[in-house]
Amino acid sequence: MSELQAPDTISEKQSQNLQQDIDDLLIGEKQYKPERKHQNSWLGLLLFISIAMNGVALWRIFSPAEQLNKPAAATVKAPPPRAVEVTTLASGNATRSVQLLGQVESPQQATIRAQTGGLIKKVLVQAGDRVKPGMAIAILDDADQKLALSRAEAQLAQQRNNLARLEVGTRQEIIAQRRAAVSSAQAREREAVDNLRRNSELVKQGAIAQRLLVEARAAVDEARGETLEAQAELAEAEAGATREEIAAQRANVAAAVAAVNQAKLAISRTQITATSGGVVLQRQVSPGDYLQIGGEIATLIAGERLDIFLELPEQLSGRVAAGTRVELTARALPQWRGNARITGVVPSAEAASRRQRVRVRLDNPPQGLLPGMAITGNLQLSGNTQGLVVSRDALTRRADKWLLFAVEDGKAKELEVEMVADMGEKVAISGTGLQNGQTVVLRGGDGLRDGANVRIVGG
Repeated sequence: MSELQAPDTISEKQSQNLQQDIDDLLIGEKQYKPERKHQNSWLGLLLFISIAMNGVALWRIFSPAEQLNKPAAATVKAPPPRAVEVTTLASGNATRSVQLLGQVESPQQATIRAQTGGLIKKVLVQAGDRVKPGMAIAILDDADQKLALSRAEAQLAQQRNNLARLEVGTRQEIIAQRRAAVSSAQAREREAVDNLRRNSELVKQGAIAQRLLVEARAAVDEARGETLEAQAELAEAEAGATREEIAAQRANVAAAVAAVNQAKLAISRTQITATSGGVVLQRQVSPGDYLQIGGEIATLIAGERLDIFLELPEQLSGRVAAGTRVELTARALPQWRGNARITGVVPSAEAASRRQRVRVRLDNPPQGLLPGMAITGNLQLSGNTQGLVVSRDALTRRADKWLLFAVEDGKAKELEVEMVADMGEKVAISGTGLQNGQTVVLRGGDGLRDGANVRIVGG
């Protein structure tokens, strides 16, 4: 340290001597006051001496310092190796990520309608309620339906009574009554015949007019018809109903039974139930409204399944098939990540956007994902380019260039690479000097220089 500080000590001593000489000269000048010519000579000599001494001092300050610094620089130690984590390059197909925008839709939307008319007594659901199959939605007044049921049951009883009479046959009392009717008709017929005979004799004798003979003949014909009718009724009563008549009456009974069942069905339909499960999207009626047959009650959407329709860019139309995996995210559910497969591809493009749509079915959608919400799909497409794949963390960006540091013999080797495809956590790269299985720096490459010593740590 004393040798390094020697130039500074000499410089200060020389400066002090120079300042002392200047002061002595100035004092001498004041004491003796020489002539003007001698004063100028002394001032010139003093300026020359000052410049010379300062030049010598500066030369001695800088020249020894450079010579002293040379052995000092030789003794400075090299920086220690930098600790880095490494990985290896792997060959593989380059894939790229495509972000698709879409919307959630319900695969099933049903409008519940009334199957019978009536006044609404109660509405049991509101918008947003979840219903199950068979659950009551609304109740109608059933007074008219009950009256119709009573009429149908009375008609059924009458038809069954008629069928029983045909199957049992005619009672003996009725048969006896019809036999008496036959006897009475035959008696009237005989009387009419006797009357005709007498009138014929009287006409021959000229006792009566011909007109009375005609009337007597008409009376005979009428009496004979009544006799035949009575005899037919007696024969029917004695023979009983035919098989055709019994079959026809049984058909009448079946029709009456159907009318009763229809009336009961109309009563059951006054309690309107859901045929499938879902969530009530909208309710169209309120208590007190009168519904016609087919009137809308409520609209349900399926809650157990959802369809997601994603739009493909025009350049990808026809390149995505069913079964392709896609990752789903939604702004409404920031913590949710869904992995699914494309269920179907719509074989046409939208007229406005020129984009083809693909459908993704979610059988168990997350809670809070509703129809109409926006959703994003991340699609990984494999390319035909074969390249080297490495983690994105291994690349370093400097001056608009992608750099990769290989490790060879404990030193970092800087390689300029080109990114072929961005695959999310990994990237596909290409470049001169890259090889499959090559060891490269994964972490610790920031600030690393070509040829720097490195020390591998970790895996």
